[in-house]
Amino acid sequence: MGEHRRVILKLSGEALAGETRFGFDEEQVRKVALEVLPAVREGVELAVVIGGGNFWRGRSSKNIDRSKADQIGMLATVMNALYVSEIFRSCGMQTEIFTPFACGGMTRLFSEDAAKEALSSGKVVFFAGGTGHPYFSTDTGIVLRALELEMDEILLAKAVDGVYDSDPAKNPDAKKYDTISIDEVVEKKLGVIDLTASALCLDNRMPLAIFALDGKGSITRALKGDISGTRITV
Repeated sequence: MGEHRRVILKLSGEALAGETRFGFDEEQVRKVALEVLPAVREGVELAVVIGGGNFWRGRSSKNIDRSKADQIGMLATVMNALYVSEIFRSCGMQTEIFTPFACGGMTRLFSEDAAKEALSSGKVVFFAGGTGHPYFSTDTGIVLRALELEMDEILLAKAVDGVYDSDPAKNPDAKKYDTISIDEVVEKKLGVIDLTASALCLDNRMPLAIFALDGKGSITRALKGDISGTRITV
């Protein structure tokens, strides 16, 4: 592990909701926090982004405008960051939440300098609210922040343990990739991240890695650079 390893970790909202897939499962969130803790104590500079799927899954009605639906999703990620940040704090970590829009005194308005300062001081930094604009996914927001803050790697904790050539839940012969290029991911439509985020990674040479959220110790290892899933090269 490099002395100043700086990474950004994406967690899905549904994963933190546990079996109900809605709201919060405190035990599950605490497990994640306790896996993050050892790496943070060893000096890994960590930012976290959480999806909003445990509250909102996009445009749920034709009566809701796309822009408004996206704004609801942004606010769902803010709620998730507030909750998970508190659980992290209860486990002994210092945290800071940044949003691209003002949320009263609940979060801090994002600035590159302030976020870098928080990371350098050992705080776990949460980025919520995406880019602050509709039509841009959480994936795009993650890559944008990773580039701005000169992250070493984007880490995606998923329900599956890597990238496969087909759905392993449907095809028992699905092949798992240890390494695959972002070009291949796009060409084969493997759906790891969306096209806008993929293009940003490719243009700016930002590597990614995917691993299983449920694997014991997988988060701790991934934060330290030991990926048991799939590395996506650029």
